[in-house]
Amino acid sequence: MNMLETKADVFWMAFKSLRKKERQSVIERLLSDTEFMEDLKDIATIEMRCEEPSRPLEDYLAEREK
Repeated sequence: MNMLETKADVFWMAFKSLRKKERQSVIERLLSDTEFMEDLKDIATIEMRCEEPSRPLEDYLAEREK
């Protein structure tokens, strides 16, 4: 396990150990953070679209120029 995974595990265990109202408070803070919400939306979009076929960047750029 690398350092990033270790930190994530420590955070997750600490979060899970909180009482329900405390967890809710943490979640409310996350949801009110604009940058976090943008990141979350990006991650969700990537996950939903990961099975879509890809195409070369050059094809996309050529299509945009039309």
